[in-house]
This record gives sequence, structure tokens and C-alpha cells, in this order.
Amino acid sequence: MEIAIIAHDGKKAEMVQFLNEHKDILLQKRISLVSTGTTGKKVKKAGFEVLRMLSGPLGGDAQIAARVAEGKCNMVIFFRDPLEKHPHEPDVLMLMRLCDVHDVPLATNLATAELLIKAI
Repeated sequence: MEIAIIAHDGKKAEMVQFLNEHKDILLQKRISLVSTGTTGKKVKKAGFEVLRMLSGPLGGDAQIAARVAEGKCNMVIFFRDPLEKHPHEPDVLMLMRLCDVHDVPLATNLATAELLIKAI
């Protein structure tokens, strides 16, 4: 199973903490992680193995959206910061739309991510 993890700058520490809290599930279920570049850098530094795409503003969100469309990615956890402006918002919306089109579970906040990870 492949899970994409993405976090806006103000949410990256929260993503690392979330992954640390659920490390046992990730290892037990042999879940592979794919991420946008900067999020992946932080996650890798925390000791996780992750396939890093480009940074979100440079096309990383679009690369993950392509993985969703190709059927490679089974879940997306995207800790968005709704209080900040993001220049790549069209890519974010495309990713969210493709998750809906391809019926891929998408969490955009910690509460939903908790529910999804416990359902695995």
C-alpha cells in the first residue's frame, strides 16, 4: 500500500509527529510513503523511508496527483494550512479532485488522518 504524505510549511512538524505516533502501523502493514520534496526531507530526517517528489510549488503535488490517477497511490494525507495563501493552489485542488475521481481516501487534517490510519 502506498500513502502520499504532504504538509504545508506550518504543518510539517505535525506530519512528522503523526508518522512517529503511527510508526508501528506503517511498519507492520509495510506501507510505502511518497511525498513532496520538502515534506519528504523532514520525514526522512525523522528516520522514515520515503520516495520524494519535487517540492509542491515546483510540481510535487501534480506528481502525486499523477500517481493517484495511475492507481499507484492508495491514500493521501495532506496536512493543509487553510490560513495561508499558496501559489500552487490549483495543483492542490487538482490532487483533491483526482482523489475524488479515483475514490482514493484523502485526509486534509489530523482528525481525519487518525481515522484513516486506524482503518488500515
